Formats: sequence, structure tokens, C-alpha cells
Amino acid sequence: MPKKRKAIAAKGQTDHNQEGLPKQRKALHSCALSPLCFDTPASLFQSLIHPLGQEEFFCNYWEKKPLHLHRSDPTVALYYQSLFQLADLRSLCTQGLEYARDLNVCRCIKGKKKVLNKEGCVNYNVLTKDFVQKKATIQFHQPQRFKDELWRIQEKLECFFGSLVGSNVYITPQKSQGLPPHYDDVEVFILQLEGEKHWRLYSPTVPLAREYSLEPENSIGSPTHDIILKAGDLLYFPRGTIHQADTPEGVDHSTHLTLSTYQNMSWGDMLLDAFPSLLFDTIKSDISMRGGMPRGVLLGSSGTLDTSRQLASLLRGLADDIETGKLEPRSTDMRRDFVTHRLPPYTQQQEDGTPSGKLPALENSVHLRFKDHILITVEPSQERTDEARELVVFVLHSLRNRRDNHMMGGDGGDNTDEEEEHDISQGLRFPLSHLQALRQLHEAEELPVNQLELPSDEARLNLVIALWTENLLEVC
Repeated sequence: MPKKRKAIAAKGQTDHNQEGLPKQRKALHSCALSPLCFDTPASLFQSLIHPLGQEEFFCNYWEKKPLHLHRSDPTVALYYQSLFQLADLRSLCTQGLEYARDLNVCRCIKGKKKVLNKEGCVNYNVLTKDFVQKKATIQFHQPQRFKDELWRIQEKLECFFGSLVGSNVYITPQKSQGLPPHYDDVEVFILQLEGEKHWRLYSPTVPLAREYSLEPENSIGSPTHDIILKAGDLLYFPRGTIHQADTPEGVDHSTHLTLSTYQNMSWGDMLLDAFPSLLFDTIKSDISMRGGMPRGVLLGSSGTLDTSRQLASLLRGLADDIETGKLEPRSTDMRRDFVTHRLPPYTQQQEDGTPSGKLPALENSVHLRFKDHILITVEPSQERTDEARELVVFVLHSLRNRRDNHMMGGDGGDNTDEEEEHDISQGLRFPLSHLQALRQLHEAEELPVNQLELPSDEARLNLVIALWTENLLEVC
């Protein structure tokens, strides 16, 4: 899965939100009727794995084994082709594409990946020459930055999974292979867009792997699955599944889209994120946690067994408090990371950040906009003071995120960009007393302002105006 990058684009970088989109949108709707249902995130995923049901998928396949869905429907094949095709590269190469950043040119030769990238901007004629003469694979990074329909699909999938969803397009000429056998640290959905691709899948050496790794072909055994994907087909396999793919002889070229998700989304990752604050809170309230360790523990001179028993007892106490609801783990950093780096809402019109509709008043009914992109979280205040930090409510959202650098990895940036990203990810802050009113708004289809559970009309009005100013709320 490609690296994530900051929510702030480098200075001077082209904003692809505003380039070529009307033509792309017109071309899409004129050539292909979508077989996907975008009514809700769940309906989108259901239509993606049709005819399989969600319950069967998550019970029998998710994180367990591969799934191949063969489709003979020309409507699906045509729609898949409209998402990205070889012919699109000519126009995309006029938009300032750079080698390594936007695409890689590579080929697998004798089990090794050979990168054929040039320096600087991509020239279409040179790219075509490498594709035809060197039989190189073109790996296009994060095409949702340029393709509206992929933005639309991936934004809905991020709402469905509650996790970042990245993508790559691979275009490979016949009798060629781009990458050697390897496994990834993400759940993978392959959509075959053009031509055919021959896939070989192997049993994992590291089930549900946490990192990418190459695997020598002489050590992976025989394939568990040997599949020819045709246009309109879908292939799913869990992270850790060893795989390799080539374009068969007689097929002019293959184009497939890889959708990837659930990177660093395990229970272990949640514990790594939640435990520091959980322990900090418990130490303040539980005197047994504040008792001193035996003398010499750090020198290794104290009884190891007794120390292990005491640690196990303390951990069991934490587990009991979590199970009974006395303690609530807060996965703060993971949630902030998701909100900061995910796609902004898909909209037909360019959102300029200005409030929607009229200024709310006490007599109005209101509702939240983009609920799937709003996160209400309780955290310690981030103000740097010598006093103990009080708990406050943050309303985090992704409306200001930029589509043009979604999932593009981190390049450092300067301090100004880092400060701007921090401001965006911090969101709106409210006193803890506003939590119930915010939950009311999030749960209701619409709600009269004067029914918000706050102590005064002034507080009610200040809350809705703050949300309206952030373009998160409008008058019904």
C-alpha cells in the first residue's frame, strides 16, 4: 500500500481537483452506466461484491481466504473500463506527472523487480516506448486524484471500512510481469478493467502480515489459486497472501485496479494507540498502580516471577475495568490520523468552504452535513500549561482535506505546512458540557436548535453557529 502523506500539499503543487474534471465526468456518464449503488457506504460495498452477500463475505472470506467473482455482464465490464484505461495516459501525461511520485515503470526479470523510471516529468512518447519495446508495467499511483468516479468509490469505501482506502492501477503488456512474488500489509480488492490477467496466489508465510515483503519463488510452494481475471471480474485476498500476476500471451495488455485498505488496523494497533492514555488515567485513580516496584527490578536483581505475577494482576484489573465500562479506551491518534488523511466528501460541485444556507437561529431546525466525515471525540485539552489538562470535546472532520495528495506518502514539508496540518486535524473544540448536544445533532435527522441539551439559549446558538461556520451544519 503506498505511503500516506500529510493533508497539506507541497507549495506550488498542481491542484488536480480543478483540472480536466468536467471532461472526465462527461466521458464517464456517456460511456458507462454504473452497476454500483452509492446510496450508502454499505450499499456501495454490497454492489461491489455482488452477487455475494456482505454477511457471507465477512464470515467466510475477510482476513481468511481469497475470493474470485467471475462476471459475464458486459455492463460491468464497460463500467470497469471507464474507471481507468490505457488510452487515458495520453491526457494524464499533460498534467505534470512525475516519475516515482505519480507512476513507476518496472518489469520483473528473473524474479527481480527492475525499475525503469526516468528523471523528472513523464513524457507520453517515452512512456509508450518503454511499455511497447521493453514490455514494462506502468504502475499509476492513487488515480483517484485524477478520476472522479474513483474518488466517489474510494470515499464511500473509507466511510464503510472506517479506514483509509488507497489505489493503484497496473497496466502490463502481453507476456510480461511487473512485480515478483510478494505479500502486502493490506486487504486487497482487484478490479480487472481491461484485458486479462493471470494470477497465482500462495499460502501466507506470515498470515495477516504487518509489512510488505518479497518472497523467493523457490520457497513459496505451489499456488493455492491459479486464476485468469477477465474484464469485470473481482478478486479479493487478505493481507499476507503471497501473489504474482502476468498478462497472458495473446492478450494485448491488461489493466487492473488495486483497492487496498486496513493497513495498521489490527487489535494490536489499537492497543498500541489506546494503552498510553489508558494507563495514564488509571495511574491517577488507582493507588495500586502508583505503588513502587521492588528494589533492583531495573537492575535485573529482583524476582522475575514475582514481578511478572504483579504485572499480570495489574493488567487483569485493567481488563476487568474495560469490560465493565469503568475504563474506556481512547484510540485518539488512529482516529485523528484517519480523519486527517482520508478523502474529502465526493461532491459534484467544488466546495469552497463557505457556510451552506442561512445563518441558524433559535427558532430553526438544523441538521449536520457530511455525517460520515465527522468524528466527535473526548480528549485532554491540547493547551500547553503546567496545570492538569481537562477533558474537552473535539469535532474533527475531513472537509478541508485535499484529494490531490490523498495517500501519496510523506515528504517532510516545511514547518508552515506542519502547523497548518495540525490546525486542520485539531478541528473544533468545545467544553465537555457540549458532548450530549453534539451527540443529539449527530443522531438526529433534524433537530430544533432550542431543544439542544445545553444550559442556555446563548450556548445553543453559539454551538450551531460554530458548526455552520465550519460548513458542517445547515438550516432545514
